[in-house]
Amino acid sequence: MAEATPQTEQPEQLHRAIGPKLLLFFVVGDILGTGIYALTGNVAGKIGGALWLPFLLAFVVAFLTAFSYLELVGKYPRAAGAALYTNKAFKIHFLTFMVAFAVMSSGITSASSAALAFGRTYLRQLLVEFFDIALGPESLVITGIAILFIAALAVINFRGVSESVKANVVLTCIELSGLIIIIVIGAYAIAVGDGEPSRLTEIHTPSGSNVLLAVTSATALAFFAMVGFEDSVNMAEECRDPVRIFPRAMLWGMGIAALIYVLVAITSSLLIPADELAKSGSGALLKVVTVGAPGFPLWIFALIGLLAVINSALINMLMASRLLYGMANEKIIPKFFGAVHPSRRTPWISIVFTTGIAVILVSTADIGKLGGTTSLLLLVVFTIVNVACLVLRKEKAGHKHFRAPTWAPVLGAITCAYLALPFTSGRPWDEYKIAGYLLLAGLVLWGINRVLHGKVEMDPEKLSK
Repeated sequence: MAEATPQTEQPEQLHRAIGPKLLLFFVVGDILGTGIYALTGNVAGKIGGALWLPFLLAFVVAFLTAFSYLELVGKYPRAAGAALYTNKAFKIHFLTFMVAFAVMSSGITSASSAALAFGRTYLRQLLVEFFDIALGPESLVITGIAILFIAALAVINFRGVSESVKANVVLTCIELSGLIIIIVIGAYAIAVGDGEPSRLTEIHTPSGSNVLLAVTSATALAFFAMVGFEDSVNMAEECRDPVRIFPRAMLWGMGIAALIYVLVAITSSLLIPADELAKSGSGALLKVVTVGAPGFPLWIFALIGLLAVINSALINMLMASRLLYGMANEKIIPKFFGAVHPSRRTPWISIVFTTGIAVILVSTADIGKLGGTTSLLLLVVFTIVNVACLVLRKEKAGHKHFRAPTWAPVLGAITCAYLALPFTSGRPWDEYKIAGYLLLAGLVLWGINRVLHGKVEMDPEKLSK
């Protein structure tokens, strides 16, 4: 069967302006961000000096799931997203809705963790550097700053933001520069004989735990640092020759991000004992810079970290509000949430709702729990996507596309489910509580709408992330 010519396809396609290098930057930029800048210390607290191991394992799990996304986006390139794949595979509207709501909720928890990193770590350090103002990370002032940060994101969201891939390149370079600083510090430490290599094989097991549970628990949290790769599937329709360049760019991008993470983790463990990294919490990388390069201006790294978490938070809050708006437009939650401001043309009710949830989370949870909840929600979604990939093998596409080796979605589903289950992942129950409350809110909205309007048909393409 002959493929459609470019002339035939052109009226229905977006402008194909993204080449392989730009796409590679987009994938790397989507992954880099809050996870590594804010959770290095928390991961160290779960595993000890072998800090590199959970980041490597998280990459393996994400890499397996990426194969499923590559096959599915190749099959259905017009509107990529977990909700679409779930609906096509299982044709259960309630499941489709819950997957979409879980993705939306993960955006809110991710942005909330970024807000805490903004206030409690990087802005707090800048206040010390420039104004000699020292505030405790748990002080009401810092919490208030995190809430104001969320409010500022809402204002930007309300005004309307048009993102471009080229702007993403600039932000990626800024985020990358901070991590390269850490890696260079590590290389210098090795060259001059500093650091303690024996720490790299130390695995601390909490009381009542074992090595496997410690590794699994740390990996489940480190997985937060690898999420974001799935966002890039939305760019497939704007790529030149996506069948050829997209799989290569996505897999190479994930590999580059993972290599950077492992090198950052190795540097952190070489220079600082795991218990000190854990005590530093979201400021662990600031501690690495202080110890490894005492003469380096700390405010530069603090500013880089600040920009990294701002970028992550804005992208996630934009996604969450638009996804909620899409659900309202499809009439599967009350249409009230689909209200658009008459002058700004932005979904203001959805913005207020998602902002309100983020404020509650910032006020009541710590950054480790929010990061863990984000990874929990997405691991459940990825489990479903991997299974959907296998189910949809019976549905043939009329065009050439990437096909994953069967073992990839099988192992992807198993590993994602393993890291999400309570008794195998070693997750604290608070993460399940936060995720449960968020999904319960979605269930309530679904139920209210079902009572008011009965069963409704929906277009899952409009629920795609």
